[in-house]
Amino acid sequence: MTVTELPWALDGCSLQLIHVPSLALHALGEDNAALAMELAPNLLTPYLLGEECQGLWRYRSKQIAENPLDSAWITRIAVDARTSAPVGLAGFHGRPDARGMVEIGYRIDPGFRRQGYARTALEILLDIASRESEVHVVRATVSPDNAASRNLISQYGFNEVGEQWDQEDGLETIFEFSASPEP
Repeated sequence: MTVTELPWALDGCSLQLIHVPSLALHALGEDNAALAMELAPNLLTPYLLGEECQGLWRYRSKQIAENPLDSAWITRIAVDARTSAPVGLAGFHGRPDARGMVEIGYRIDPGFRRQGYARTALEILLDIASRESEVHVVRATVSPDNAASRNLISQYGFNEVGEQWDQEDGLETIFEFSASPEP
C-alpha cells in the first residue's frame, strides 16, 4: 500500500480523515481563513481556524513546501461522515524516517471530546501504519498532564521511551509502538 490523498477510514466507522488540499494548507499557514475556506469548503471550523491550530498549519505549510512527498502523510481533518461535521485533526508528522518511524498526532475540537473521536482517529492511524511496509515504529508524544491521551495510547501497546522538549508544546513524554513484528 502507498499512502495517498484519499480519505482514510476503517470499515464500519463513521470517522474519516480527509486530506487538506495543499493550496488550502498554505492559505491556513498564512492565516488566510477566507481563502482556506474557499479552497476547502465544509472542512474548516472556528476551532480549526483558531489560535490552537494556527501554529500547526504554519508548520505543516512550510513542511510540504520543503518536502512535498510528506503531503499525503500529514495532518488531516477528522470528519464525522454521519453528520459531515469536522471534529478535529489527525495524521502523521511526515513520512517514515530512516528508522521507519512515523509520529502520530491528533487534536479533537473541545466541543466533540469524550465521544470516541480520538480513539477512532488513533485506530485509523495505526491501521494505515500497519499496512505500510516502510513503517516499523509508531511514536506518540504527549504532554505529561494530558491524562486522557496518555490513557488512550496506553490501551494500544505504546511504551514510554523517554521525554523531549518541544518548542511549541513544551515537555512531552515519548511513547512508541512496534508496527511490525520482530524478526
